[in-house]
Amino acid sequence: MAVAALGAVVLDCPDPVALAGFYAGLLGGTVEGQDGWVELTGTGGALLAFQSAPDHVPPRWPGQDGAQQFHLDLTVPDLDAAEREVLALGATVLDAEDQKRSFRVYADPAGHPFCLCRG
Repeated sequence: MAVAALGAVVLDCPDPVALAGFYAGLLGGTVEGQDGWVELTGTGGALLAFQSAPDHVPPRWPGQDGAQQFHLDLTVPDLDAAEREVLALGATVLDAEDQKRSFRVYADPAGHPFCLCRG
């Protein structure tokens, strides 16, 4: 029997509204809240929330100092099309050189790593 249920995945960032907008463009859904706490609802998955952290230091990928801490795996039907979309939304490429792999690694505008994975 489970002790708890996942309520939300919360990302610290300098601008919660802007980062929620990035993920709304990527995942769909509705941005709710303002300033220090913003939620992305209606995505069909776990609640994704964004919390103000003015001194936020982005995780580093890959690396031992300032390691990635965690990342999101996002399943897409077409890696090339999804890559064009996430780059247009403001993502940056971290590791997408091997076009034969089933995943590519990016950072959101606040520096959190995420993977686009072929579904």
